[in-house]
Amino acid sequence: MQQGLALNDPTLFLNRELTWLNFNKRVLSMAADDAVPLLERVKFLAIVSANLDEFYMKRIGGLKQLVGAGVTELSVDGRSPQQQIDACHEQVNNIETEKDRLWLVLKENLLQQKIFILGYKDLSTENKNDLRDYFLCNIYPLLTPQAVDPAHPFPFISNLSLNLLVTLHYANETGKKLSRVKVPIGQGVQRFIRIGEQNCFVLVEEVIQHNFDTVFPSMTIDSCEVFHVIRNANTERDEETANDLLVMIEEELRDRHFAPIVRISIDESVDATRLGMLSAELGLDETQDVSMRRQMHAMSDLMEIASLPIENLHDKPYLPVDHPKLYRTANIFHTIREHGHILLQHPYYSFSSSVELFLQQASLDPKVRAIKMTVYRTSSDTKVIDHLVNAAHHGKQVAVVVELKARFDEAANIGWASRMEEAGIHVTYGIVGLKTHTKTILVVRQDYNGLQRYSHIGTGNYHAGTARFYSDLGLLTNDGVISADLTELFNYLTTGYKPRRNYQKLLPAPKLLKEAFLSKIKREITHQVAGEKGLVQIKANALEDVDMVKALYKASQNGVKIDLIIRDTCRLRPRIKGLSDNIRVISIVGRFLEHSRIYYFRNAGDEEYYIGSADPMKRNLESRVEVVTPIEPKALKKKLRKLLDTELSNRHSVWEMQSDGEYSKLQPDDTHETGTQEQFMEQAVSTYKKVARLKFRKPVQMGRSK
Repeated sequence: MQQGLALNDPTLFLNRELTWLNFNKRVLSMAADDAVPLLERVKFLAIVSANLDEFYMKRIGGLKQLVGAGVTELSVDGRSPQQQIDACHEQVNNIETEKDRLWLVLKENLLQQKIFILGYKDLSTENKNDLRDYFLCNIYPLLTPQAVDPAHPFPFISNLSLNLLVTLHYANETGKKLSRVKVPIGQGVQRFIRIGEQNCFVLVEEVIQHNFDTVFPSMTIDSCEVFHVIRNANTERDEETANDLLVMIEEELRDRHFAPIVRISIDESVDATRLGMLSAELGLDETQDVSMRRQMHAMSDLMEIASLPIENLHDKPYLPVDHPKLYRTANIFHTIREHGHILLQHPYYSFSSSVELFLQQASLDPKVRAIKMTVYRTSSDTKVIDHLVNAAHHGKQVAVVVELKARFDEAANIGWASRMEEAGIHVTYGIVGLKTHTKTILVVRQDYNGLQRYSHIGTGNYHAGTARFYSDLGLLTNDGVISADLTELFNYLTTGYKPRRNYQKLLPAPKLLKEAFLSKIKREITHQVAGEKGLVQIKANALEDVDMVKALYKASQNGVKIDLIIRDTCRLRPRIKGLSDNIRVISIVGRFLEHSRIYYFRNAGDEEYYIGSADPMKRNLESRVEVVTPIEPKALKKKLRKLLDTELSNRHSVWEMQSDGEYSKLQPDDTHETGTQEQFMEQAVSTYKKVARLKFRKPVQMGRSK
């Protein structure tokens, strides 16, 4: 260990916000990769833009609140809230510069593929006439210009809205007037307006600007700037004082609507006077909170272009296949009982023919007595809620714990909760002060040998959309001990009562999980010192908890080998001599969002594998209800071992962290090497085809001729 360094030295820890921004640089690199299909590159540009908007809403918004409250406490890496904001601004500006550069490159590439993103001035007279007709019929009725003058105070600007700041005057007057026009995107109007039958588009704000003569007749337009607004999303209230949690969340949503603005972007053509006025009206520091833009604002809308149905410009389509154990299963409970444990890997294996099938058959099976489930996020195209409602209609006892505080899904979850309550489902909202983040289902069935319990524990949400694009794991099991532990967990979630609960296999947070992880890391040190090979491997979205980082540092100092597959935020610095020599950190960025959580401890050869909902982050370990489950069958351990070994040995779409916290992209040793995600897709399809052939193969009668 370097002289003078102690485990509380701030230089040993990376900043949470900056490492998350670093992850977005890796995502942005996908937009720059010529090997990625063109429209997928546009998609990654849109994803980074949406991520940055959310970053300002959540992370910068929270830091600004700390600054406003006069908080001067330093982060573990030694930064004050304001210093973190300043450092983040610098990183974001660099990312925005690269985004703008890439957009110009991608527009040229789109042009070569006959996808035209045109400026209004480039259109023919016929095109302009057609667009004017479209404007008058579809956009003009939605516009509400708002004057800004002594009689008209500055209007309210909604979050993530795109707006036009217009300076204008009457033809016979010299006095200038100011007006704001909101661009009505999302009200049946898309950001990119198609021209004719071809893939030719123009931005809706340009269409509006060039038809201002209908909005402001007999007036001269002096200037017009586009600006985009981001508001703070941190509006949580004190649950302890709330009489009704549902009402409190609804009030939080209203608060968020009017929350302070944390950032705007505006055309760089704006003059100093108008910029100063706008910044003052919005309560912003124009030197820190304003981004001057030359390219388009709100690039998250590029998802419209990325979604164009041009097959050769997208990744090769992948249709998730049935899990081999569930292939055309007539009764999923019989199948689970036969195998005991089934490990699911999405999106390679289908979510609909596994998890949704589990719920569907539970809702219809006359032997099923009860269904209990946690819901953190779901979607309108997921049949989960339909199956739960159907189960209630069939007279089954259904209890659902809905997390109302799932960020940006609060309104949707309120709607789901109301629908389920109307169907007679017992809906509760979890534990005061804790978010319920665990992904669990418990089904109670009257089997031939009495009441039996069947469970699902996963790493991802019960959400059909993300199940197609997130890489996740899940376990279907009839393990009696796991089911008994889940029963204890649901009794806790539906009552909030805290008697001593005897969990035998599951590790729930915040009660046991963190202590268990720290203990298992310490145990690896004991084994290593005793002459055994110590090994810890963790695959997660983020590694942020300081105690976990310190424990891993100590293990490395004692010779324990540590492999970390961390998608985004990682406070730990690997490869520091004498401290983290034995730690390797990689990040995989590919077609799917890596979302699985796996924890492995060698344990002197008596290996332990866990999967579940929890990342090694302070919030997950201390202020959320989480669950990880052991994976015990040898066959399933073998599958997880293969998964980890594949990801740790692959060099395609893999980034490795250096000791300074920066990442370098690995170069494959073999030019024919494919990424791990591509390999998992190929393996799933190959296994599916093999099972399908076996299922339909006609039996051969030995010793007889036909």
